[in-house]
Amino acid sequence: MSSQRAEHLGRYKNITGWMFVSPALVLMGIFMIYPILWSLWMSFQTGKGIRTKFGGFDNIVRLANDPIFVKALVNTMTFLAIQVPIMIFLALIMASLLNKSNLWARGWFRTAIFLPCVTSLVAYSILFKSMFAIDGVVNQTLMFIGIVDDPIGWLTDPFWAKTLIIISITWRWTGYNMIFYLSAMQNIDSSIYEAARIDGISAWRRLVSLTIPMMKPVILFTTVTSTIGTLQLFDEVNILTLGGPSDSTLTLSLYIFNLTFKFMPSYGYAATVSYVIVFIVVILAYLQFRVSRDRK
Repeated sequence: MSSQRAEHLGRYKNITGWMFVSPALVLMGIFMIYPILWSLWMSFQTGKGIRTKFGGFDNIVRLANDPIFVKALVNTMTFLAIQVPIMIFLALIMASLLNKSNLWARGWFRTAIFLPCVTSLVAYSILFKSMFAIDGVVNQTLMFIGIVDDPIGWLTDPFWAKTLIIISITWRWTGYNMIFYLSAMQNIDSSIYEAARIDGISAWRRLVSLTIPMMKPVILFTTVTSTIGTLQLFDEVNILTLGGPSDSTLTLSLYIFNLTFKFMPSYGYAATVSYVIVFIVVILAYLQFRVSRDRK
């Protein structure tokens, strides 16, 4: 009798558990799973606006022959290859410096460096656009101290426009990654560093040989999230340069937006471009996990 009661109670708990999580599962199905499946189906549709038909792999063939897509892909990968390593390196250096207990006003410095990532994205982008204009404060300062003779075309020259985008997203997200590294460093046993100091190991060698290996999971996490964020770069480019000049800062996300809302709507082709980002994220994340895993 006791076994039957236990079995009945187990079934009751099982049903109760599913009832408890069912609202969340329904919401996930409606707002996550269904859009993913529908966008995948849309990626095989061709046509303009709501007049679409099944086109098979026509959109994939169109990708290979679309020079704007190729340019957007190259721009996005350029931002990824340059900005993410710089940001990760700066975040590690700042976290290492701010982890010192004898640093004056370190709480103020931590707040100041972290503050950009919680500011309004639109507000800071407009501010950057004003600061880096031809007659903006950055050009005036550079000319005043004699670094340049003529104003730099931060918004009109392809090279400097890319540089401006890299500067802006590095300024915004370095502090975000720094907080992760700082938290990880504070969980490392201080006796390890004391032993290293006694052995005469320099601060740089302690960072490279002790701190970074022990922070590998955190560095992997921030690298993957930074990679995903850079591949989805949209807001800064849309506000600062609109993808210009001459599509020199056009990214995949901005190109998807243009295909969907700015040009004649091509929902199927836009969905195909969006899945290019998905595949790149999956491949890069897999490679990062493979490279960072422990060697046996």
